[in-house]
Amino acid sequence: MTQQKKILAFIATGIALLVLPLLLQTVGNAWVRIADVALLYVLLSLGLNIVVGYAGLLDLGYVAFFAIGAYMYGLLASPHLTESFPALAAMFPDGLHTPLWVIIPVGAGVAGLFGVLLGAPTLRLRGDYLAIVTLGFGEIIRVFLNNLDAPINITNGPKGINSIDSLHFFGLDLGKKIVVGGIELASVSLYYYLFLALVLISIVICHRLELSRVGRAWMAIREDEIAAKAMGINTRNMKLLAFGMGATFGGVSGVMFGAFQGFISPESFTLMESVMIVAMVVLGGVGHLPGVILGAVLLSALPEVLRFVAGPLQAATGGRLDASILRQLLIALAMITIMLSRPRGLWPSPEHGKSLQTAKS
Repeated sequence: MTQQKKILAFIATGIALLVLPLLLQTVGNAWVRIADVALLYVLLSLGLNIVVGYAGLLDLGYVAFFAIGAYMYGLLASPHLTESFPALAAMFPDGLHTPLWVIIPVGAGVAGLFGVLLGAPTLRLRGDYLAIVTLGFGEIIRVFLNNLDAPINITNGPKGINSIDSLHFFGLDLGKKIVVGGIELASVSLYYYLFLALVLISIVICHRLELSRVGRAWMAIREDEIAAKAMGINTRNMKLLAFGMGATFGGVSGVMFGAFQGFISPESFTLMESVMIVAMVVLGGVGHLPGVILGAVLLSALPEVLRFVAGPLQAATGGRLDASILRQLLIALAMITIMLSRPRGLWPSPEHGKSLQTAKS
């Protein structure tokens, strides 16, 4: 593809992404919500791709950083803390309403700190052992969130945190619809454009990281850690940086999730969520940004699309099979089929030899 065709393709894709929520609004806001959730999963997958795709570190507890970001926003932008702590209520009589410009760096920073704390004890681990440790970390965070409601109520336990503020910036409340040029933009459409902007920024960051010395060091560790260490790469610092950088994406995505939902609880951050995010990265194409984005969009939208298939199948069986179980079965069959037919992912990164031959020709 020539440079001119690439530019035209980028322009066409950009226009399609801008128009998409306006078209989806015509058939119902539920479809716009599906697009919003897909963008959040893209953001999560891009962060996990830094850890799994670039550095080659299998992380099954990535949803913990998602939870940390969501709870940071929930605590700092809801009446929960002022209701639980009278001293805070006296300091902030109008309640805690932390602005977007503060909460995003705080959520990213706290999640990144926890990412480094996770990476520190796992530096000597790899493969299955690393997966088990990260899995345990994710479950520890979820259990803590589920039980930190006594003796001091911090997370409100399994009941979750509600009445979370919608996002505000430049005087715009994303929780309310607006009219621009005679076109009504629903709240979910406003969130769509914010999430899209964050995804585009994240893609640029990931692409620059991939081409940087840090990215090449991560890939050297992924291919052969012993050889990388022999070449003078500080594998310890590079691994910690990968965990920290990946976690920041999860923290930002969690902040957006908390604001978008208006309610968070530990049930949203189970092990299955981590497994699905890993599946998005692997099925799309490990280490390849277009593949990771494709995998995230397909696996996040597929369950909703299959609702229209599972319903008729349930009716065909006389209601003996539950629609949700049928939907999970269809998703599993789709994943198995993809992995058998495309073992390197739907859109894998080009092999070095083939890419060089293509460049020469």
